[in-house]
Amino acid sequence: MRPKKVILCVDDNEQELSVLKFMLITNGYRVLSATTGQEAVGIFADNLIDLVLADFSMPQMSGDQLVGKLKQIASHVPMVLLGDPQKMNGQIHRADALLAKKTCTPQELLERVKLMSARKRGPRKGVQRLPHPAELAVAS
Repeated sequence: MRPKKVILCVDDNEQELSVLKFMLITNGYRVLSATTGQEAVGIFADNLIDLVLADFSMPQMSGDQLVGKLKQIASHVPMVLLGDPQKMNGQIHRADALLAKKTCTPQELLERVKLMSARKRGPRKGVQRLPHPAELAVAS
């Protein structure tokens, strides 16, 4: 049996997060979740993640800022931002894909997750995973 793909879901709205988690779990994915960007960075650094789904609009750390931090840790992991395209105002983002939260159907989301998680094949040649932030603090 193939191991389940691990997806990190990040959303400050716990109701939307639980709906997303339920949908992914019932479709055979292993889901880790976070309600803040800082919590997500810790989970990401401590686990092997196959895909990140993050809400664009979050307090303290936006989804795009989160994606930037996570890409510094492991740039090979696909990341998808979920949000309102009007709020994004055509901003340049660091995610691998954008999905409109209000108009994206569950089937479209699942298809994107399947496609994006299949793309992950491990670190690119010559790319090293950065140490966990706690390891950096100990080393200095």
